[in-house]
Amino acid sequence: MPALAGVTRFAMNEKSALNLPASVDAVIELLATEGYICDRRLATAMFLSLSLHRPLFLEGEPGVGKTELGKTLARCLATKLLRVQCYEGLDVAQTAYEWNVARQMIEIRLAEAAHDVDRAALVKNLYAREMLIERPLLQALTQAQSPVLLIDELDRADEPFDAFLLEVLAENQITIPELGTVQAKAPPITIITSNRTREIHDALKRRCLYHWVEFPSVERELEIVRLKAPGASERLYVQVVEFVQRMRRLDLFKSPGVAETIDWTNALVALNAIRLDPATVHDTLGVLLKYQDDIVKLQSGDLTKLLDELRARALLDAG
Repeated sequence: MPALAGVTRFAMNEKSALNLPASVDAVIELLATEGYICDRRLATAMFLSLSLHRPLFLEGEPGVGKTELGKTLARCLATKLLRVQCYEGLDVAQTAYEWNVARQMIEIRLAEAAHDVDRAALVKNLYAREMLIERPLLQALTQAQSPVLLIDELDRADEPFDAFLLEVLAENQITIPELGTVQAKAPPITIITSNRTREIHDALKRRCLYHWVEFPSVERELEIVRLKAPGASERLYVQVVEFVQRMRRLDLFKSPGVAETIDWTNALVALNAIRLDPATVHDTLGVLLKYQDDIVKLQSGDLTKLLDELRARALLDAG
């Protein structure tokens, strides 16, 4: 194995600089152009992340728009999206790089067939830059224009993976023992998401700006659903959002996120529903809830209670 070869830098060309938003309001307006409705606190966190060149660590319940923020930002900035979808057992070979073993074996056989092997030259060839297969983390450091690096659901990965990310997040570089340090001149815009199924190491959090993504208010969720689920009546939009908002106050194993609100609205439109009624809600609970215990809880009494509350609210507003 050769010694470290030093630092490998990738030059930033004239197109590497992105046209970043100049204010919090500009962030809100930019994301809105791609249909992402962002509250001011989240927009502030995003603006500071872009301005200070710091990774943004987003925690919150599933379905509140953490992943979608990264995808939308890449579209807004017209830059590449590189995504690491985390899961148990994730390692460096799957996320950063691996050596092209098949090509290395070919090089060894060719050298053996020549019967005159320069071992030093062979080792150098085997661990040349061209032998590396880039995975998303390394790709994020080798782009001419800063990409959006989305490290999604980090809490699903094992804790040692947190430690591996420290160098990437703090220095925008990866050290490859056989080659050296690959360092970016066009650092990625990094967004990390977590559903908080486990605690992320403090050392990683210190290298990021942090934001907890809340469920949206009634008004903002209405705005989102109108945009993402066209075709419903205004009455249905209001009933759906208010029903879901009340459902989140119940003691459920998994409360429905904004993604489920959108899916449920689209499902009701497909069923030609113009308002919520017990039968339709009963038949479509599987769109909102993904655990049988939660469905049973709603069907055993909470469903009727929530619909009664909606009717009472409607009568009060009418009066």
